[in-house]
Amino acid sequence: MSIWGKIIGGMAGFSLGGPLGALLGAAIGHAVDKRIAGAEPASLPPWMEGAPHSEQQRQIAFTLAVIGLAAKMAKADGVVTRAEIDAFKRLFQIPQHDMAKVGAMFDQARQTAEGFEPYARQIAQLFHDSPAVLEELLHALFLIAQADGDLHPAEAAFLARVAQIFGFSAAHFETIRARARAGGAPGSRPSGEDPYAVLGLARSASDQEVKDTYRRLIRENHPDLLIAKGMPPELVANANATMAAINAAFEEIKRQRGLK
Repeated sequence: MSIWGKIIGGMAGFSLGGPLGALLGAAIGHAVDKRIAGAEPASLPPWMEGAPHSEQQRQIAFTLAVIGLAAKMAKADGVVTRAEIDAFKRLFQIPQHDMAKVGAMFDQARQTAEGFEPYARQIAQLFHDSPAVLEELLHALFLIAQADGDLHPAEAAFLARVAQIFGFSAAHFETIRARARAGGAPGSRPSGEDPYAVLGLARSASDQEVKDTYRRLIRENHPDLLIAKGMPPELVANANATMAAINAAFEEIKRQRGLK
């Protein structure tokens, strides 16, 4: 079952407070209402108190965070473009029959009075032990924001603040930004981004530093590891694009330096 089926079908299996819990409750409430309308028993799976801890639960929390933060980001520049909506749909491979329900969740998050920071703080707390997953979340937001070919200053400021809440330094934020530009959307052509920026390295880094950093990034950003830590499988194409950007940057530095 897709991540959307698990969320909308009320299969999260855990209670979640805060703004993410509100989105989850809205999705489950919608599913329950539909069952009642169809004269079917309205039952939910057993609830477990506390934060998400299983792989599936973390994937659900991740997906809710992207919905909430993407919705709030849409308010940053005051315009939701068709390209941004299409990018969101492509990134998460939303089944056609779930589009309306996901759209309703997006609209609810966008229209709530609270700002984006509670969403960012909650997901930062839930994934404090998995910074690579938070990087991938920020990467996905970058791809949505720049889908229309332009990263609005308000969107850039929004993303910078989210990165700060995630615990990323300004330099780390620029590395994620460069990686998003270099990899682009899954299947897109590389942009020719500075390979050192993609790897988060200074041009003065030694050959050994380059190799060690590359190996670490490949290990930390492997799609299977990210999925195990909470990234939804639906984002595997995006994670593969990140890996491709890292590999391309390393190969370019090797070529420039004549490394074997």
